[in-house]
Amino acid sequence: MSKAIQTADLDWQSVDGIEVPISKQFGDVYFSKDNGLLETRHVFLNGNDLTTRLANLQDFEYFSVGETGFGTGLNILALWQLWQQIRPNNHSHLHAISVEKFPLSKADLIRALNVWPELKPLADQLIEQYPLPIAGCHRLSFPNERFSIDLWLGDAQDVFPVIPKTTQVNAWFLDGFAPSCNPDIWAEKVLNNIVRLSGIGTTFSSFSVAGLLKRGLQQHGISISRPLGFKHKREMLKAIWNTPENNHESVMGDFRVGNGSTPAHKFKQRHIAIIGAGIAGLSCAWALAQRGHQITIYDQSAPLSGASGNPLALLNPKLGSIEQSSKHLITLAWLYALKHYQHFRAFRPISIHQLAQKNPEEVLELAEQYPHGVLKAQSADDLELQTTFQSLQLINAGSIYPQQLKDQILEHDLIQFKQASIDHTQQLENGLFSVIDTDQNQLGQFDHVIACCAKACEKFIENLPVLKPIRGQVSWLDNQNLQLNQNHAYSFGGYCMQLNERQLILGASFYPDRQDTDVLLADHMHNYDLIHSAFPQYAEKLAHVSEWQGRASIRVQSLDYFPFVGRMDETKEIYTLTGLGSKGFLFAPLCSEVLASLILGEACPVPEAVLKMLNVRRFVKKVKPKKPYFKAK
Repeated sequence: MSKAIQTADLDWQSVDGIEVPISKQFGDVYFSKDNGLLETRHVFLNGNDLTTRLANLQDFEYFSVGETGFGTGLNILALWQLWQQIRPNNHSHLHAISVEKFPLSKADLIRALNVWPELKPLADQLIEQYPLPIAGCHRLSFPNERFSIDLWLGDAQDVFPVIPKTTQVNAWFLDGFAPSCNPDIWAEKVLNNIVRLSGIGTTFSSFSVAGLLKRGLQQHGISISRPLGFKHKREMLKAIWNTPENNHESVMGDFRVGNGSTPAHKFKQRHIAIIGAGIAGLSCAWALAQRGHQITIYDQSAPLSGASGNPLALLNPKLGSIEQSSKHLITLAWLYALKHYQHFRAFRPISIHQLAQKNPEEVLELAEQYPHGVLKAQSADDLELQTTFQSLQLINAGSIYPQQLKDQILEHDLIQFKQASIDHTQQLENGLFSVIDTDQNQLGQFDHVIACCAKACEKFIENLPVLKPIRGQVSWLDNQNLQLNQNHAYSFGGYCMQLNERQLILGASFYPDRQDTDVLLADHMHNYDLIHSAFPQYAEKLAHVSEWQGRASIRVQSLDYFPFVGRMDETKEIYTLTGLGSKGFLFAPLCSEVLASLILGEACPVPEAVLKMLNVRRFVKKVKPKKPYFKAK
């Protein structure tokens, strides 16, 4: 699916003092010259009977709206505005899924949305989280609004087939440029996958009544009607996927449908136990608590007592070719993590200089592939520290102070931490799970259990694939007279940066299949050798390693280096998030969103290929049924 994303090329036309954007690629307007907002309300909001359907949502019910062309975001903002006006006073959640091949630049988006002053408070929030033009799924979260958006950048014919169906889409805005201008978005391949992501009760609306659209829906048994269109347009399309016995019924009037096949008893606040209070457990707790669910975290010691408890964490992704961005887990995780951590006091924005110690031409060429302001190629002379290596500057990166992050997460009203050594879980007759400690005390009953306790997950997840332990030690030392720029970090096989105004932090050692956690001089020497290989003159001025301090901990990794996300047994509500290796703070936010989607039945923010990479069952061999030697007559 991945190709470098080209932003929209626009002309602007003034109509009655309103600036209307026109696509040069397709030769069509982005919204009606009559009144784009009123047309959106008529065609898409009223066409899907959303005022009634959203108002009738139950507590903790989830409703998703799909869209074939994001454009200026006008449809989504109108939907969001309606949500604000009529949303019930409960914990229901509205989610939008939109696809765009040529996203507007942020400057053009701001200019286009200036037309609608009444939408400005929402437009400002959208603009703040508007993603870089990089292919893939970009999740925008507005938890205080109980609203979220998955903006998939890429060609609709490539994107729709790779969106996993973890829940059905309840309503569709079949928008985009006219079929005569952009036939690809109305192609059979796109419509077939739109139907794949839908289900009984899903509704559809469009300004277009083109034959290929009507036939594309009708061949799947979807009932079509053509009510009055907006202003001068004679008609529009309105459709519903009825149960087979109701397919003959007219849909000319208001839709009388439910919001999917989810049983009503599932619409409730969940009680969820998380075993392990590292970054995986804390991130899962945050993702689920933001959705209104009640979380209890258990750990045999204090939060962040394991590998996540280092003084500083660095978001240091090794980006791959832009052609692979949409399915490159590290790239997707980095894009999401940056947005995620910026809401926390613990976040510190920095740039990272990644030394090109191997294949420098290949590494530096990445700077030309990515959008402006993401990467910058640098010569050895461009760096503050003397070196012989060229480097790739990751301009927008970040670091996190784990203890501050932990404190803020545990401040959440719906998250509580309890120190306890968990022995096992037990499924009860009522379907809930009991969590039992090593003294055989029953600590509570829960709808779901999530094991986030590194290698100890093997106690709670039967047949969990192999997790390999890896010892790692970070070092820090006083460098008051050799301070580095606090806005920069350096990556060279290891890394170094200012921990604070007085201390340099560097590391980390990497010793597979070791589980000792004593701070060792040998590991300090290892970290010294790493920095010396990159910056020998600077390293030689540092305090002797005997004066260094440090921390050693054990990380765990899967055999293929991808985290484990999900559950081994489809009959039990016991999940895991583990195997994050040395990239825990990078992977955890996105992986937690993926896990939340699997637990709660929500849209998933990664393509099917990435979901398979993360699947905890990916090492399970599929056994083909044996054919009989003979066929009975």
